[in-house]
Amino acid sequence: MGLLYLGTPLTWDEAKKYADHVRFHGITQFLHTWDRVKDRYGDELLWGDEVEYIVISFDDEGKNAKLSLRQTEILAKLSKIVNELSDDTADSATIPTFHPEYGRYMLESTPGSPYTGSIPDLLSVEDNMRYRRVLARKHLKANEVPLTVTSFPRLGAPGVFTEPHFTADNAVSSQSLFLPEEITNPHARFPTLTANIRSRRGSKVAINLPIFIDDKTPRPFVDPTIPWQRSIYPGDSEAKRGAALNDHIYMDAMGFGMGCCCLQLTFQSCNVDEARRMYDALIPVGPIMLALSAASPIWRGYLADVDCRWNVIAGSVDDRTEEERGLKPLENSKFSIPKSRYDSVDLYISTDWINKPAYNDGIVPYDEPIYDRLRGHGIDDLLSKHIAHLFIRDPLVIFSETINQDDTASNDHFENIQSTNWQTLRFKPPPPKSPIGWRVEFRSMEVQLTDFENAAFAVFIVLLSRAILSFNINFYIPISKVDVNMGRAQQRDAVHSEKFYFRKDVLPPGHTSPTSSVASSSGSNSPVECSNCSLPSKDKKLRNCFPPLARPLHVVDSPVEEEYEEMTVNEIMNGKNASFPGLLGLVDAYLDTIDVEKAERSKIDRYLDFIRRRSNGSLMTAATWMRNFVRSHPAYKFDSVVSQEINYDLMIAIDRIERGIERVPELLPEDYGRN
Repeated sequence: MGLLYLGTPLTWDEAKKYADHVRFHGITQFLHTWDRVKDRYGDELLWGDEVEYIVISFDDEGKNAKLSLRQTEILAKLSKIVNELSDDTADSATIPTFHPEYGRYMLESTPGSPYTGSIPDLLSVEDNMRYRRVLARKHLKANEVPLTVTSFPRLGAPGVFTEPHFTADNAVSSQSLFLPEEITNPHARFPTLTANIRSRRGSKVAINLPIFIDDKTPRPFVDPTIPWQRSIYPGDSEAKRGAALNDHIYMDAMGFGMGCCCLQLTFQSCNVDEARRMYDALIPVGPIMLALSAASPIWRGYLADVDCRWNVIAGSVDDRTEEERGLKPLENSKFSIPKSRYDSVDLYISTDWINKPAYNDGIVPYDEPIYDRLRGHGIDDLLSKHIAHLFIRDPLVIFSETINQDDTASNDHFENIQSTNWQTLRFKPPPPKSPIGWRVEFRSMEVQLTDFENAAFAVFIVLLSRAILSFNINFYIPISKVDVNMGRAQQRDAVHSEKFYFRKDVLPPGHTSPTSSVASSSGSNSPVECSNCSLPSKDKKLRNCFPPLARPLHVVDSPVEEEYEEMTVNEIMNGKNASFPGLLGLVDAYLDTIDVEKAERSKIDRYLDFIRRRSNGSLMTAATWMRNFVRSHPAYKFDSVVSQEINYDLMIAIDRIERGIERVPELLPEDYGRN
């Protein structure tokens, strides 16, 4: 998470003096990168995943599942083991890496080196994920387990939820009523980030999730666990003064959001234009995958009426002032900013002809002098606006030792702001002095309970990304509708209860099947059916460098409002009619264009069948399964409370499911765990 310097972090009062300095030099650094690699072409597909774990400490005697705050010790041990394995293993690329995260109970893991476009690499993802978990598990205490749960259900709840136990009385950086200071990674970046968000905002963050109203939930629900009268810190009275809403679960610290886990994927593109095409194409997909991967229905010991983490994290890092949030007229702040710095994407950035100006219908404040500087350097309108929009944000953590940098050799000032704009997609320029190319990071998905599920989502997104490029797929809808979809994706059981705006015709103009698009993409612009033409030879691997489709000579531009409609997740994923094959239909068609052995295709189909069943409702989301587990537990009182005992049994059950000991046919395929 971000840049982990060894140095002296500045408080907000000190850091804000250097905000314009960081912005100016960050743009200078980007321009040096642009000049160096804007014409770079031909990078192969390299990609990777990030999986985050929560380390749980089980107290079997006390029937309590607690967060183990041993991250520093665990990472030191894993680093030593990984180094030894790398020295002893001929193929060190198979050795994973582990990284720190915001929560002192969290571990982040990535493959030791990027996957390539080979089919064996694609099919190695689950084994790689499993190896990482096994490696971590081997070097934990006997009563500790690494679970891939999106949020810990009793984080901030009354009682003991960490090992060792600490109280919130010393929460200096967050001033939280619920979370102790010790919950946060001790590296100076993290408490400074927490404190500076609060200081810049002018108050503590305020997160309110609607509580799930069960048969015996008090109405109105006024949370009895909030210490209303605490007066250690100035912000302690905020809950009483209206920050905590009735019928909601109130949270007041960055740790509630950045203490969550997710599954993220990053792809290297052929060149900058292909990266921009991929970035845009995946924007409308983000909310759909959030709904499909929903896995966080419990917060601070209560069942919520939502299933996802997204708005919790958005609220947890919302550093906007009252003026920026539109609560007061602009006087000291430069911009009115509609969203938190953790939110959905605001702007499509591809220059392809299919990207109509009408799709960018959201409010996108941007720094005009930065925009003018980028335009003056020869960068087009959309990319200039994208960067200038990111740079309306202030740098939140500045280390005194890094204020002055060599802008030709460093991009740290650029990344200071780029990496703290946490959106559903991230467009990533190549680092200086690196062989890495232009990349796109897909960030919306919740982490799943098992390595099988996480691998299935990873494989699906990788294949979808290739189908998009191969078939010149068009997913554009107005950004405002993507924002609506993000809200709907988080609702309880959104996979079944919600409809989402999605494009009706995703194929190029005049094409009736994905394969006809492939046949004609490199030749005539006329619609082609392939009875009298030769299909291209099958690719041996997943690749980059697909030519974009040239604009046909005659295109009838229909009104944007007629290009999309509301669909169910099942329709979006599995198809609706002949003109809309569904995302899984596109992936199936793409697989027919590559040279895949029968056994390999069978393994891929196993993952896709899981996604298909999750989409059509024959398999539950983790969120629905967890909610049902709580509501069917003998100790549950139908009052929305997830007690210590219920949480303990839930964490035990998740561990048993992940190990393959317990079969849950409503959540996972019957052959789960059998390779």
